[in-house]
Amino acid sequence: MSPAVFLDRDGTTIEDRHYLRHPEQLVLLPGAATALGRLQSAGFKLFIVSNQSGVGRGLFTLAEVDNVNQHLIQEFRGVRFEKIYVAPEAPDASSRGRKPSPQFLFDARDEFGLDLAQSYMIGDKLSDLECGWNAGLKKCILVRTGSGAELERAAGEKLAGAQVVNDLPAAADWILSGTTERTPHP
Repeated sequence: MSPAVFLDRDGTTIEDRHYLRHPEQLVLLPGAATALGRLQSAGFKLFIVSNQSGVGRGLFTLAEVDNVNQHLIQEFRGVRFEKIYVAPEAPDASSRGRKPSPQFLFDARDEFGLDLAQSYMIGDKLSDLECGWNAGLKKCILVRTGSGAELERAAGEKLAGAQVVNDLPAAADWILSGTTERTPHP
């Protein structure tokens, strides 16, 4: 069984453009490609798990999300994402995989033979962390990019079970340092 790193997309790997619809608007966050390459080289399978409520809100189509994701794959040259999971539903709609649901992580475990207890979630929102906690991951990491710094200021005790770092390169450093210890979610 393989370990994995599950990543939020907007605000974690790329700049959060608020309802990103056009591939040409996609901007990688500094150091993201190198950080993911290092994780991949260390044996982690990489996945993106993204809520895209703009589809459910009628702001753009699932085809437009797919176009952005294909452009993202091209921009992360040399990095292999095993799969990109997208929850297109609006926040108030019924959804099988919308974070904080861990369903996409369970799907990835079953399809790719993953060891969730040795895997990580990296994101900039509480729903990202809750998704990982709900799946029993080894650790969930909040990055201060995107909405992360604001969440860190506002969430207080809710982040007690998370590791908080500046950005994706710092998250990769932390994972690869080998000093991780499981901190149970309160």
